Amino acid sequence: MYIGVDCGTQSTKVVVVDIDGEAILGEARRPHRLVEGENGRREQQPGEWVDAFRGAFEEAVSRAGIERRAIRAIGVSGQQHGMVALDAAGRPVHPAKLWCDTETAAHNAALVERLGGPAGCLERLGLVLQTGYTASKIAWLRETNPEAYRRIDAILLPHDYLNYWLTGEKVAEAGDASGTGYFDTRSRQWRHDAFAEIAPELDPERVLPRLIRSREPAGTLRPEVARELGLGDGVLVASGGGDNMLGAIGTGNIVPGIVTLSLGTSGTVCAYSPEPVRAESDMVANFCASHGGWLPLICTMNVTSASTLVRELFALDLAAFGERLATAPIGAEGVTVLPFFNGERVPALPHATASFLGLDSRNLTQASLCRAVVESATFGLRYGLELLGPLAAGASQIRLIGGGAKSTLWRQMVADVTATQVICPQVTDAAALGAALQAAWCERADLSLAALCDRLVHLDTNSLAEPVEANVHAYEAVYARYREALKGHHGVPN
Repeated sequence: MYIGVDCGTQSTKVVVVDIDGEAILGEARRPHRLVEGENGRREQQPGEWVDAFRGAFEEAVSRAGIERRAIRAIGVSGQQHGMVALDAAGRPVHPAKLWCDTETAAHNAALVERLGGPAGCLERLGLVLQTGYTASKIAWLRETNPEAYRRIDAILLPHDYLNYWLTGEKVAEAGDASGTGYFDTRSRQWRHDAFAEIAPELDPERVLPRLIRSREPAGTLRPEVARELGLGDGVLVASGGGDNMLGAIGTGNIVPGIVTLSLGTSGTVCAYSPEPVRAESDMVANFCASHGGWLPLICTMNVTSASTLVRELFALDLAAFGERLATAPIGAEGVTVLPFFNGERVPALPHATASFLGLDSRNLTQASLCRAVVESATFGLRYGLELLGPLAAGASQIRLIGGGAKSTLWRQMVADVTATQVICPQVTDAAALGAALQAAWCERADLSLAALCDRLVHLDTNSLAEPVEANVHAYEAVYARYREALKGHHGVPN
């Protein structure tokens, strides 16, 4: 048996996977609190991730009804980019600043300039620094809280922190490390010269975790953790990775020709490449995959986070929200939303706010506003899909994951907006499944990752959505309207 963990923005999820029986036997989740403040501050307490893991683990294992001694390995997926700075005793010196924190936009811009602009970033790192990455968070802490900065003994990412709690080892792997801003995504090594521009007083040999390969374990469970969880000696903890990388594994996106698109709190679009990618757009992140190879990716910051705000504004449950979507026509009666409630990464608008455009006395309805925010979040993902260029253009299928993927209407909308077949894996919380598969790959030398994916990654044929020609044509005009709004309000070129 293998445990998969996904420490996301809103909750930590745990799944129990039987590899030989080809089944998920139990799953559970526990929520986290998101602390929001002025200027785009978004933080969490790392201790809450551990507490959430404990609760979700107990429930998932109980539901699975298994003998705990049968558990052989644990894999951890985590929200990318979060800064977890620890002191010499392993305690956080500051709450973890998250991927969606935009308070550090000015620090990011300054770092990009010091690294030689976008061209200098590409030369050193293989990608261009974005506000969400870890680098600007460290620079922010150095400037705003020098006392906490001086106490830093280690800098980890969220999944690294859970691995550290489980094993006592401070390690990192290439997939998640790709989003730090001080890691060369082509050579898979820390860039000490880039780190020196961010934190000149800190010794990277001391504070940065040891890099391990994707199939190399982070370590074994600490004896006290094994006793607490009721597990046997020698339980392996896999390298783990970022949620996007392990979500790709959990959808079988480990070879070229498949696109994984996530309708989560944020939105991501990624496609596997056996070689590093130099995209035409600086917004495409040439991240490493967490199983070898690369996973070029774009991320938008407002998907279900945006639709949830509108849904809660009208006090609608999910069923009622779905009814409103269905009653409004394509184009939402002329309403366009720029849904940048959390700023935006793609396009690069960290200080942007949301706008509702085209409102008049006829279309100011719940149905139109609900429809418009979902359409516009989907247009943002199409915008990102187009930035991936040939990697996405050559894909015959989009595998859809995340909370929004459970909506039949939203699935059809993605198919129509992208003019591509859409299907969901049977497990739409793919990152936790991917973490369990990576754990099995790490522990079972006799099985390839492809064989593991064949056993556990099954597509839900009932979720299949084929693009409808009339809808595809109708959405072209609405998407053009969205792009014009982007250009008019934020200067984003068509």
